[in-house]
Amino acid sequence: MTEAAFERAAADALTMVGSEGVRALAEEIGKQRSSASVLSVRAFPGFREAARALLEAIGADGAAPSEAAAYLRGLAAGDALRAEEQEISLVWSGPSTHRVPVRTTSRVLLQLVEAAQHELLLMTYSATRYAPLTHALEAAAARGVCIDVVVETLQGAGSALSGTEPASAFLNVSGLRVWHWPPDRRAEPGAKTHAKLALADRQALFTTSANFTQSGVDRNIEAGVLITGGSVPARTSEHIQELQRTGVLQRYW
Repeated sequence: MTEAAFERAAADALTMVGSEGVRALAEEIGKQRSSASVLSVRAFPGFREAARALLEAIGADGAAPSEAAAYLRGLAAGDALRAEEQEISLVWSGPSTHRVPVRTTSRVLLQLVEAAQHELLLMTYSATRYAPLTHALEAAAARGVCIDVVVETLQGAGSALSGTEPASAFLNVSGLRVWHWPPDRRAEPGAKTHAKLALADRQALFTTSANFTQSGVDRNIEAGVLITGGSVPARTSEHIQELQRTGVLQRYW
């Protein structure tokens, strides 16, 4: 196999299914089972897609499955050790103070989008076009980042939101996928898509009270937390992917 192709496929698999998924892939590949048998396992969301890419990279050069499995086990072990290191920062919108410096919502949000290499997820209740965020998302899409945005809809919000659909804030970003929570999938009348977060590469999670609007990220007093490393970002990604897989969240476009 070509080293670059396999390493890239392995890195992508780690992003898609995490260290537990990569360990499962190593186990299946190490058993030297047929490709069809490996692809039939759906241990994690994205497992099949990651397995297919790895098998294609392995088969390109006829490499030994045992060699590939050993590499994947080492990759998973290293990621698990890295994941134990976690950093948490407080993030604020609104007025600042000289005595207590804090990280700002706008800067953290843009830095997270700018740092994403593989996948990016945004979730917000309300949204209006915020040019710096739009430009950062366009740049991320241009470098091949897979971008998903979950938004509330005017129908879902009822009388709480008016004007244009929140999803329209992201219309100019080519290739971006928008998701929503259909009202007929909500167990209780009046339930809202109220979470606000940004998640990059399963490694950095920013959760905040701020909507992704000019007021939310710059003007209002809003508070949030940036979590880098540890298991929380990956678990958040897995939860949202499961909501997508089961149809709780559905494509808006």
